[in-house]
Amino acid sequence: MPGMITRDEARRIRLVGLDVDGVLTDGGIYLGDVSGAPLEFKRFDIQDGLGVRLMRSAGIKVVIVTGRVSESVRLRAMELEADDVVQDAQARKLPLFRRILERHDVAPGQAAFIGDDVPDLAILRCVGMPVCVANAVPEIQAVSRIQLERSGGHGAVREFAELLLTARDEWKAVVERYVTARISLSEEVAE
Repeated sequence: MPGMITRDEARRIRLVGLDVDGVLTDGGIYLGDVSGAPLEFKRFDIQDGLGVRLMRSAGIKVVIVTGRVSESVRLRAMELEADDVVQDAQARKLPLFRRILERHDVAPGQAAFIGDDVPDLAILRCVGMPVCVANAVPEIQAVSRIQLERSGGHGAVREFAELLLTARDEWKAVVERYVTARISLSEEVAE
């Protein structure tokens, strides 16, 4: 059962950080070889992508911090217009996340982070709103203020976006802006 987010807590959040494997994806990695070129694929949930866009449209910065280096992550971050993305094969996430906070002039207490496994522990201990997906390991569940009902790669980020924006009393307005923008665009195309 997810924890409740008060309006004051929600309004303090200016930046949301996301892990990739196990949060934006289900944690599975597809590895292959095509004509001697190694390929890696990840499955991303489309509803999570919309959650990212809705948070960004509410003025919340969304960043990606991962302990793996992957072209698919770079592509997804670009597609979502993430405000920042760092990939580090050594999984030194906390120093990288602190640099992101400095770049965006955000205090740790004004940040939320969604994690699932031990490499996320240091960041979760640092932020004002530690969040975990339903499939998080016990160590991550123990430090998380909010425990989501959905698993990573299956709408957990979208679930958090709705919880956060609802607590801020912004959900309906953000959704309406999104829908209205699509109506306006379709009317322009029809003309």
